Amino acid sequence: MTEQSPSRLPSPRVAASVAPSTNTHLDIAEATKNFGSQAVLKGVNLSVAKGGTTAIVGPSGSGKTTLLRLIAGFEHPDTGSISLNGNKVAGDGIWVPAHKRHVGYVAQDGALFPHLTVGQNVAFGLDKAALDGGRRAVKTRVQQLLEMVSLDPDMAKRRPHQLSGGQQQRVALARALAREPQLMLLDEPFSALDAGLRVATRRAVAKVLNEAGVTTILVTHDQAEALSFADQVAIMRGGKLAQIGNPFVVYTRPADRATAEFLGDAVILDAWMEGSLATCSLGGIPVRRPPAQGLVQLMLRPEQIRIAPDGPIRGVVVDTDYFGPETTVRIKLAPRVAAEGAARTYPGGGEVITIRHWNASITRPGTELCLRVVGEGVAFPMED
Repeated sequence: MTEQSPSRLPSPRVAASVAPSTNTHLDIAEATKNFGSQAVLKGVNLSVAKGGTTAIVGPSGSGKTTLLRLIAGFEHPDTGSISLNGNKVAGDGIWVPAHKRHVGYVAQDGALFPHLTVGQNVAFGLDKAALDGGRRAVKTRVQQLLEMVSLDPDMAKRRPHQLSGGQQQRVALARALAREPQLMLLDEPFSALDAGLRVATRRAVAKVLNEAGVTTILVTHDQAEALSFADQVAIMRGGKLAQIGNPFVVYTRPADRATAEFLGDAVILDAWMEGSLATCSLGGIPVRRPPAQGLVQLMLRPEQIRIAPDGPIRGVVVDTDYFGPETTVRIKLAPRVAAEGAARTYPGGGEVITIRHWNASITRPGTELCLRVVGEGVAFPMED
């Protein structure tokens, strides 16, 4: 089986709720939400620490934005509860409206008022009654907020259509910060930006929120964005959270095959597990805490498979895709011969795998390469 073979993916398992602590800002317990006969959220559990950054990532239609709207107070959960700073804001007959939750919300398109200037947009979020000094105090606070998101205060006089996409998103963030929220919700705020601007804006926003100590939840369908932005990643699939953990753990030790393939490129091979060693076309690969013995599916990330002159694995380049800094290389593995006296013929041989390499000149189609695997693999029970 290659990493590109079609297969029937299992239903997502419900991720265990993160253990509550005295430092928890947000607690969601068994939250469900239906729209008519369609179940959008199916018992979501999630805890977010104060000052922490959580990314909720998943494909379109998985329930990400609905969950964010429940946290913001734009929707009621059908069952379950939501608590902020230990106080229940939804569930069990309790309902705290959105404007009393101390939550900021930045939508995908920024949702700026086109008829107002940048300064007026930012000032819209201010509680003017709490500022001493009238208009001058408002102007000063607007300037401070624009500087906080790395915008020139002189931009306060411009209209939204006179700004770039990245600048508009920063204005939307400044407007949300004007309310001094304790929790910031970002609903795919960078998706409309081009690649270079997207990275720069994301870094700027992350820096501002981190320095302000604001607890942040980012909803995105971009796996790289989730892994680079947050200190906790929650993978949503089919209205449930399939896995919750720090970015390194969810990427290197995904809970199931569907999560592994969603979070990045994955090489999936049939393997035979004995003890903690999985034997496949790439040789013997160590596996931490294997879920089963016998026939399993082994997952490796492409970057774990290296081209090495003394590598014990051989394969022939089928084709390549050149991307500048790196080249995606498809390699057909040579058949693997079982060790003499082995009790069974280990699976493998002839699969086509995909790796990445920086030197396109040594990966031309037809070239025979020697490969070596670095690190551990992840094993999943064989699917029916």
